[in-house]
Amino acid sequence: MIEIKNVSLRYGDTQILSDVSLTMPKGGVTALVGPNGAGKSSLLSLIARLQPLQSGAISVDGLPVDTTPGRRLAQTLAILRQDPAVASRLRVRELVGFGRFPHQNRRIDAQDKILIDTALRQFDLESLAERFLDKLSGGQRQRAMVAMAFCQATDYMLLDEPLNNLDMLFARQLMRDLRAAADNDKRTVIVVLHDVNQAAVYADRIVAMKAGRIVADGSPADVLQPKILAEVFGYDMDVIDVDGAPLVLHHR
Repeated sequence: MIEIKNVSLRYGDTQILSDVSLTMPKGGVTALVGPNGAGKSSLLSLIARLQPLQSGAISVDGLPVDTTPGRRLAQTLAILRQDPAVASRLRVRELVGFGRFPHQNRRIDAQDKILIDTALRQFDLESLAERFLDKLSGGQRQRAMVAMAFCQATDYMLLDEPLNNLDMLFARQLMRDLRAAADNDKRTVIVVLHDVNQAAVYADRIVAMKAGRIVADGSPADVLQPKILAEVFGYDMDVIDVDGAPLVLHHR
């Protein structure tokens, strides 16, 4: 369980998060949605201790993120940022293998190799395993980054806009892979998404944010309501039911 209590964040005169309290239960897929500047990425970075807490408290399975040793935290949660900096002359297999670093003593062992192969297979990267990152398309590179986070074999995966650079086919496949990671591998997936319809189909729970605050928190059917969507995104949109799932007509 991830527990966030009274967390605020400010950069100079700009308030990024304002007294956010939220509990994310273990298991399933939780999507964070909202307009640019809502504070979604900042909240994710605080959970992963990519920046220090200014106020409030965050814990993951009872581990306070601000005081838990870095190696222990990295064995509990993995994060994929929007702009990960990696060397372009790495091969895909080497990049995915970086996910094993928090668990290694000195070098990759036989069990690590099994997990790397599993991650490559899970994200359809086997044919690209020996290719250098600078020879990949943007979408292939993004899938490799997600595979690295998966290979870390943590209970929690935090993914900040992982659908960036993916076309419709691969965005759909990646969300299916993340859903499978939650269902079959018992991972807890926290994912920032701009596409509310991807959240509607694949997430168990949606947290809607605006201006650094939580506006709504619940199932896709509960959150993706016209009144809530207008409050979060600033304009009216229709919602219809398709096979029991909400579909937001946000382009009209």
